[in-house]
Amino acid sequence: MNPDIRHLDFNLLKALDALLDERSVTRAAERLNLTQPAVSGMLTRLRESFDDQLFVRAQRGIVPTLRAQQLAVPVKQLLSDIEHILQPQAFDPVTASMTLTIASTDYALRAVVVPFLSELRVQAPNIRVAVQPVDNQHLLSQLDRGDVDWALVTSESTAAGLHAAKLFDERYVCVMRADHPDAVGETLALDRFCALDHVLVSSSGGAFQGVTDQALARIGRSRRVTVSVTSFLVLPEILMASDLIAVVPRRLATKPNGLIMLEPPVDIPGFSKTVAWHERTHHDPGHKWLRSLLIDTCKTLD
Repeated sequence: MNPDIRHLDFNLLKALDALLDERSVTRAAERLNLTQPAVSGMLTRLRESFDDQLFVRAQRGIVPTLRAQQLAVPVKQLLSDIEHILQPQAFDPVTASMTLTIASTDYALRAVVVPFLSELRVQAPNIRVAVQPVDNQHLLSQLDRGDVDWALVTSESTAAGLHAAKLFDERYVCVMRADHPDAVGETLALDRFCALDHVLVSSSGGAFQGVTDQALARIGRSRRVTVSVTSFLVLPEILMASDLIAVVPRRLATKPNGLIMLEPPVDIPGFSKTVAWHERTHHDPGHKWLRSLLIDTCKTLD
């Protein structure tokens, strides 16, 4: 017998299983939808592979040898395991247990991950979520290695070769404390907007210019940015404790405690938020379900 699995045709095991069940070359051929000579040829190859007669002629059909009887249960189990492997894996969110790793910006953590987690805890309570900062320099290799499953980025920054889906379009609004002296009306006058002191969120830290300044420059104006921070999380406290104002994505200002939201007096281009993922998880039933939940959650918040 040649013990090297590379020389074993798994179709021969299907024939062996049929012969063991049917005890007849003719009936085994009918079951396998093959000709009788084809099954006879397979039996010859099986005998060579296992160095055993496997079946001997009897008054009615054929009977297995002791070696064939020993093979009956493991062969049937092996064929069942192979069939199971080839079948699409069912996913039940109620009982599923897995870890999802998300690379997220500070903004996406509040605007996307928080509402997603709220829905996930209800529908799939045993799924764990690990959130880490977006590392643009190494993000693609992290997705390649499986260190990250999703990246919450903009459509412009999505690397070629990744799968992606748009979650929503975002626009900018102006926020300030509710009792701010300029908290009147639905928008600020352009002159007043430019005269007030602003706080800006810079993910890289230390920047005093952003998309708002670019929009103002296009119409020949500028503003005064006096504070630069790296996180949106501290922004409400800064605004509540001062007369500073800020321009932020609208989804961060939907539930401002003690803050109000006004339309900016200048047209500031928005952006699209996107979830990107690797080919390795594209067809996985669990990841497909999770992506669907994420997209549906974002739709309900529009």
